[in-house]
Amino acid sequence: MALTPEQQQEIDAARAAEGRTRRPSVPALEAMLFQAIPVLDHGFVRVVDYMGDDAAIVQAARVSYGRGTRAANEDRGLIRYLMRHRHSTPFEMCEIKYHVKLPIFVARQWIRHRTANVNEYSARYSILDREFYIPAPDHLAAQSAVNRQGRGDILQGAEAARVLDLLREDATRNYDHYLEMLNEDDAGAPRDPGRQGLARELARMNLTLNAYTQWYWKTDLHNLLHFLSLRADAHAQYEIRVYAEAMLETVKAWVPMAHDAFRDYRLGAVTLSAQMMAIVRRMLAGEVVTQEGSGLSKREWRELMETLGRDGA
Repeated sequence: MALTPEQQQEIDAARAAEGRTRRPSVPALEAMLFQAIPVLDHGFVRVVDYMGDDAAIVQAARVSYGRGTRAANEDRGLIRYLMRHRHSTPFEMCEIKYHVKLPIFVARQWIRHRTANVNEYSARYSILDREFYIPAPDHLAAQSAVNRQGRGDILQGAEAARVLDLLREDATRNYDHYLEMLNEDDAGAPRDPGRQGLARELARMNLTLNAYTQWYWKTDLHNLLHFLSLRADAHAQYEIRVYAEAMLETVKAWVPMAHDAFRDYRLGAVTLSAQMMAIVRRMLAGEVVTQEGSGLSKREWRELMETLGRDGA
């Protein structure tokens, strides 16, 4: 992971500056402010700013519910109640802003979460860095035979080596052509005075999707937790999951009580349909239930058995 000299200077200056404030702050997250958490080979996540804390969630809930919350005699209990019963509005009182550097193909998957404010580095105005995501060998996998969106067995030997060579060669060749079409040096002067060069907004279309981009991404805690529930899940694609896991560590520092409740009631929990619950009750009553007599599809049955830690055959 590499920061540009300008970015490092910006971070150093921001970390050196101190200001007094009357708003609530979180020492554990303050210590992480502006620090770039490395992700993948050249990417990072860093917290730029935030608003609110665990107390802000509790305050919003008590204003909303009034007398109804007096039974929750501690903040942790109330936050866990809100998470358990999916009362989302109090979590919207907290906001956070990240600076993220990520491969373009990860960004295109990430942007489907439309509940954030995003401002992306523009290749219409600037030249992208010569940095590409090249997977580690243990993350090169074949297509799964049972999941159209997933990975199967890890590629081995000569095949894996060839794939890595192709990724590097294609990314490098296309970037070289990108620079050739731009006809600009680092200072913006023509490399070849005899050519005009192609506009940046057109030359960028030749870049491979493993090139890196950057953005600022701001969202509230409720929508951040929804994002993390999907992208920090074990079934999520590895390349976006590692970003979610890095962000989850910032949530732990920022709102530790909400983080613990989220891990218990979202990330570590499962949802069972009414049919599945009926089958579990029948099993608890001692009845032998088979897939054929369950009313579930084979896939639903397999997922239920995996959840219960049983053989799905």
